[in-house]
Amino acid sequence: MPARVAALLTLLLEQPISLYAAAVLRIGYGFLYFAFLLREFPHHDEIWGPGSPWTPALAKELFDQTGWASILTLSDSRVYFEVCYAAAIIISALFMLGWRTRAVSVLFAVVVTSFHARTIFMTDGGDNLILLMALYLVVTACGRRWSLDARRARLRESAGRTVLLPLHRTSGELRRHLRDARLTVITVLHNCGMLVIAAQVCFLYGSAGLYKVQGASWGNGTALHYALNLDLFQPWPALSAMADEHDVLIAITCYLTVLLQVAFPFVLFGRLKYPVLTTLLGMHVGIAVFLGLPLFSGAMIVADAVFLPDRFYRYLGQLSRRVVPWADVRGAQTPTPAEAALVPPQSGHTG
Repeated sequence: MPARVAALLTLLLEQPISLYAAAVLRIGYGFLYFAFLLREFPHHDEIWGPGSPWTPALAKELFDQTGWASILTLSDSRVYFEVCYAAAIIISALFMLGWRTRAVSVLFAVVVTSFHARTIFMTDGGDNLILLMALYLVVTACGRRWSLDARRARLRESAGRTVLLPLHRTSGELRRHLRDARLTVITVLHNCGMLVIAAQVCFLYGSAGLYKVQGASWGNGTALHYALNLDLFQPWPALSAMADEHDVLIAITCYLTVLLQVAFPFVLFGRLKYPVLTTLLGMHVGIAVFLGLPLFSGAMIVADAVFLPDRFYRYLGQLSRRVVPWADVRGAQTPTPAEAALVPPQSGHTG
């Protein structure tokens, strides 16, 4: 047990984990919300604005009971709403690009929370997951890879702009200790945030699978048949009807879905997770196509990316540079001396 505790403390304190996965989460959810806001722009006033049937007064009355809050209800002015909507689109784009990520991640969380709370009765599972991930990403170092911040840091390092100021011995020691403490806090928050994200996805899949086990339609393999025949979830009725003709395939898909969701938390520590993640990717693509839930499917696909190792994303970066030589997507892929050991040794010189 002492060895395991020491290993856990080393994991949490010494260096940040899954920096590339955090970057993928930032890019994925930033892009999804950016595309979502653009897609709903023709109807944004009826959904979130003063013209919505769920008026700001009704939303405030609900907030008094639930404790939610939204910047969209601070004013009934249409000009104020349009400014908020434009700002939300810009913030989502900046978060996706990784510009001043520390501050923009907080603004992105405020945007997602505000829009979610404003029309809480018009949301689905995808909105709920994006809301949770936006809150979790605030404490992570999701801008250290594949971002404008990472590119700026790399250019600064290559240009040799580090300025060393002469300090007295006492003030130099104090500043070094303060810097070490700051980096330790950043590392711990990032690692805890990534672990919470992974745990959230495990709970999501596990609870979804256990709820399905309790349903008779999933037990007899007919749940997808009913889903494919709901008018609300038929973006292409002809395609749904064609899929509904294969009874055996639908039953197998039902059983496989339940099995994968229940087993998901237990296969993460071996190579079996790769075929499971691949199968789940196909399942979410099917949900997007057959049931017309692209936002939900996209949110789940991005969440699954947290379980892929950094070496996989580094390989993707190398592959992309080979395919598109002019694309500079390195984003400080080679760690700078300061990032090679994010938390410097707590005793001796930091180099």
